[in-house]
Amino acid sequence: MDTQQVSAPPRAPSAGVVHINIRLTDGYTIISNRLTQHRGLSLLAIGLGTHIQSLPDGWRVGIKALAAIFPESEARIAAALRELEQHGFLRRTRERVGGGKLATRTESYNHPEAAARGRARAAAAAPLPGTARVGAPVVAAAAEPVRVPAPEPEPVRVPVPEPESVRVPVPEPEPVRAPAPEPVPAPTPVPVEPVPVPVPGPRLVPTPTAPRKPRLPLPAPQQPTEALYAAAADLLAGLPRTAPLFLLSEEDARGLVPGVAAWLERGARPDAVRAALTDDPPVPLRHPAKLLRHRLAALLPPPLPAAVPVVPLQNCDDCDRAFRSSVPGCCRECRDARAYADEPCLVGA
Repeated sequence: MDTQQVSAPPRAPSAGVVHINIRLTDGYTIISNRLTQHRGLSLLAIGLGTHIQSLPDGWRVGIKALAAIFPESEARIAAALRELEQHGFLRRTRERVGGGKLATRTESYNHPEAAARGRARAAAAAPLPGTARVGAPVVAAAAEPVRVPAPEPEPVRVPVPEPESVRVPVPEPEPVRAPAPEPVPAPTPVPVEPVPVPVPGPRLVPTPTAPRKPRLPLPAPQQPTEALYAAAADLLAGLPRTAPLFLLSEEDARGLVPGVAAWLERGARPDAVRAALTDDPPVPLRHPAKLLRHRLAALLPPPLPAAVPVVPLQNCDDCDRAFRSSVPGCCRECRDARAYADEPCLVGA
């Protein structure tokens, strides 16, 4: 019962990834699992290391060249290169070239541990400073002759005659006629549709010479009050409690107070303003005041709708019932009754 059925096809896993592999004959690169399944690298560093290992020798892999190909920023690409260099998959050195210039030489390793062991062996085999170089002529005044031991004679092997085997006649089996195989119909060729080659879309990264959009002005409240400005200043001063990266100077906080006051005037709650200004900051964050100024101007919520005027309640002078009117007086029924009473009588007494 424990024998596995060899002829049974393997079952596909019920969960997880299922690989549909097609044998590649061109356009492929062998990548080690040491890189693709590394637990200490980010996904961006693994993808960038895979791309670098697939490039031919001599291809430029600088930060500017990679940022011109991929949509990631130069800061994220530089961080991924530092990760690869820290874990040994990349090595960058500065070398002097002709004309007194310096060039960066990048070395990509698919097996960092083996490469490190090779460099250690090469460093151990290198001569120490002050010793003779390998291949230099060495003169020995009184060198002793090298004694070569004489080879020992091999033992003589005497051939032993093997006993003759007795041949027993075996009757020849009668030929069994196998049934003629049935003709197998030839498979009908299935037309294979050509796989469309994806066309790269247009680049969405603007060029360095493209004109920049004008910076949006910092919003300001329409009806500024001291209480509104005080609440905005308290909100800016309390940002480091929840977001330590947004530690502002007194001058920067004073300049951003009108923008925060405009948000509060439009009905935004302080916790919503704090989340909109500090969530998902760029890494690294170099100018927190500039980021807050941009978000205050670009993410400004719309103003509150105008309030519908409320007509006050009035008491009728005749029946003392309540009715809505901007001026005091009588209700509609009492006004109609007065108008009917003031009309002349048309029927004679």
